[in-house]
Amino acid sequence: MADTDHTAPKPASTFTRERNSAAVIDFDDGVDFAAAAHGLIAQHPTGRIEKNGWPVWDTANHDFLRTDDAAPNTVHPGLWRQGKLNAIHGLFQVAEGVWQARGYDISNITFIEADSGWLIIDPLTAEECAAACLALANEHLGQRPVSAVIYTHSHLDHFGGMLGVTTREAVQNGDVRVIAPEGFMHEAVGENVLAGPIMGRRSMYQFGPLLPFGAMGQVDAGLGKTVPLGTSGLIAPTELITETGTELDVDGVRIVFQNTPDAEAPSEMNFFFPDKRLLCMAENCTHTLHNLYPIRGAQVRDSLAWSKYIHEAMRMWGPHTDTMFASHHWPRFGANDVEGFLKLQRDVYRWMHDQTLRLANHGLTPDEIAAELTDLPHCFSTQSHVQGYYGTVSHNVRSVYSRYLGWYDGNPANLQPHPPVDAGIRYVEMMGGPDGVMRGAKTAFDEGDYRWTVEVLKHLIFADPKHREARSLSADAMEQLGYQAESSTWRNAYLMGAFELRNGTIQLGRGGPPGLSRGMTGEQIIDMMGSRLDPAKCSLDSLSVAFTITDLNGDAESLTHRLTVENATIHHDANSTDADVAVTLDRAVVVDVITYPEHLNDRIDDGTITIDAGDKAVLETLLGALDTFISPNLIEP
Repeated sequence: MADTDHTAPKPASTFTRERNSAAVIDFDDGVDFAAAAHGLIAQHPTGRIEKNGWPVWDTANHDFLRTDDAAPNTVHPGLWRQGKLNAIHGLFQVAEGVWQARGYDISNITFIEADSGWLIIDPLTAEECAAACLALANEHLGQRPVSAVIYTHSHLDHFGGMLGVTTREAVQNGDVRVIAPEGFMHEAVGENVLAGPIMGRRSMYQFGPLLPFGAMGQVDAGLGKTVPLGTSGLIAPTELITETGTELDVDGVRIVFQNTPDAEAPSEMNFFFPDKRLLCMAENCTHTLHNLYPIRGAQVRDSLAWSKYIHEAMRMWGPHTDTMFASHHWPRFGANDVEGFLKLQRDVYRWMHDQTLRLANHGLTPDEIAAELTDLPHCFSTQSHVQGYYGTVSHNVRSVYSRYLGWYDGNPANLQPHPPVDAGIRYVEMMGGPDGVMRGAKTAFDEGDYRWTVEVLKHLIFADPKHREARSLSADAMEQLGYQAESSTWRNAYLMGAFELRNGTIQLGRGGPPGLSRGMTGEQIIDMMGSRLDPAKCSLDSLSVAFTITDLNGDAESLTHRLTVENATIHHDANSTDADVAVTLDRAVVVDVITYPEHLNDRIDDGTITIDAGDKAVLETLLGALDTFISPNLIEP
């Protein structure tokens, strides 16, 4: 008999089949599917977008959803329906002179016919995807240059593909305007660089792009199919919107803006086209319950402000709007449809906010609140766009609690818990050793209590990461939880957890997207080094390095930035060359030697780093003390 492949996915259990078959999906499919397909002009000729011969995006990965098949028992039927909607792809007309390309990245790119070229809204995550969508628009709508770009907000999937639609030189020369909300650069760099390495790894769990595609693997990402595996970059905006009510003429297109900080993103804006009776709600309104906290990690969002911004947009522009579109999913058509959509979106974020605080003020902990608020009220139940295909009520209400009250739940027993390995060793001993833990976990699994199975087994796996039987059973339980999840992000996280438990840890590299470095300020580069400093690796009690960074933004900031290490901490001063060593280089080279300190001598030899004064050994000491976030102890299956 051939050996069983213990790394292969398992079928749905009896408990999972029963749970998924009991899910009630009672939405008006005709409305959503018609809107998602409305205005189709053309589709990418192959659906496959490549970089150097490798696929960045391939619509064929989700052909299994382009059938009339009912949801399989390994997928929650609500998520299956959302996946089918998100599988609709192409170039669509939204309104007169307005088109969107959807289904070629997790986000949408919007093209508006302006006087002298394209006004583009949100140039996607990856340059390759953005370039392919621009080519599709030029082929079918007429060739136009790009005259302006609007970033709706500071998340990577709305600016990362910028270099696919324009060049740095075009922006620097004033040929292309780049408009963004106030605080955009600070938030874009802070999220994607300072916390970039860990967020990148956690994103693999949230979106599941490394999982096999199919009914037992990656089905959807809630907001779109998945994230592209392409090249991301950043061009700084040339104009910032600082006040609600600001009106601009952008290449003949009149736009009125609404700032919405700390809603879906820390820096975000909605806007209205009065001459087109057209409203863009950025990512503040989508066809899913959104996250108040994404499980990839980010700042907790302000659900009360979010709700109020939607209310404000309705009051300003609702009576004048015929069509509404957003940075994900399909538009809403007709004044009454737009109004009903916005009301429910507004109210679901306010409901989660108010009910969480009501129960918190009764003394309930975050987990108790999540257990109490398991379902949305009936008034939300018949509309698919407020269901938990991306965010969930469960983790959103915990996020409201955290925003107001922080990580501490008020129980002193939780003030200083043991870290997971130490706690795991103690739990395993108390539960009668590994055999005792496995007996209890197997009983829970056989009873369909998969949540308790993984809760128990996490202690044994932390205590003994190579315990194969524990890893295998935990993977089986996580897989069933993934099959049962309505939320794409929960499904992807559970299935990714099962994959790594069976196959070993995936190593994703040393840092965040290197293309973002070209948009960073000198201070942000120093801050990035501060987030990597390991004082234990620094052989000097104090040191200083003056960096002259040649491709910063000219008159907008100093080219020279001094980094000082004192008291195990990095500090920054602009306009100072008084240091132990002074060097000249550009932003990309700074990021290169931070990430790969072993490249330093090569960069000096090829002239991309110049030692202007002082002792090179000081620079070597600094770079040697910066972590590169490569784990030396990958767990094999």
